Amino acid sequence: MPRGKTTGKPPGNTARQLLFSEALRQQKHPPVKDPKDPPPHCHINTGNMEEGPQGASMDRILQEISAMGRKLEGMDSAMLTLTAETTSMRLEIAGSQSQISGLDQRVATVETQVASWADNGQELMHLRSILTDLEDRSHRNNIRLMGLPEGIEGTDLTSFLRDTLPKITDITFDPPLEFERVHRFGPKRQDGNGHPRSIIACLLRHGQARQLLQAARVRPTEAGNHRNPTRC
Repeated sequence: MPRGKTTGKPPGNTARQLLFSEALRQQKHPPVKDPKDPPPHCHINTGNMEEGPQGASMDRILQEISAMGRKLEGMDSAMLTLTAETTSMRLEIAGSQSQISGLDQRVATVETQVASWADNGQELMHLRSILTDLEDRSHRNNIRLMGLPEGIEGTDLTSFLRDTLPKITDITFDPPLEFERVHRFGPKRQDGNGHPRSIIACLLRHGQARQLLQAARVRPTEAGNHRNPTRC
């Protein structure tokens, strides 16, 4: 073909054919891919990993762990305080138990003393009953003679009563009257005026005292103004 002449075909056909041939060649022999090359449409973020959603989650997890740590520290402090209070309460309870033990011993001692006092009280009541009986027995033999003038008995009041009472009562005593003690009651009057003092006589035998009292009730006196004997 002469230089400078055209074949009559459009000039773009040759370039299009070349592109088409190159596409066929690439389809028949595709290029070898490097395994390290990223896949198409893959975006690699070379920035800070914490700036994404995963970084925000890690921040929340760390914050929660920190908060839990602070709570655990507070719980440890509360446990230490509770342990100290429990120890103090145990010491107080031990002291109270010691005091209660001492009080129990004192109460036991008091109960023992009260029991002994109760026994002593019963014994005292028994002794009082015996004393009352003895007093009653001793008083049963006592008689009181009123109206006998002062000095009428002379120097021996016992002998006077031993001779006078059988005459006044008209009773013959066998054995004769015997007295344990005889005396006038009250201080002696210096002027001799007023009523004479009464005479208290304790007879040795209760039967004789009863006879005198019975005789005084059934018959009047025969010795002037002498009054009947009475029990004292």
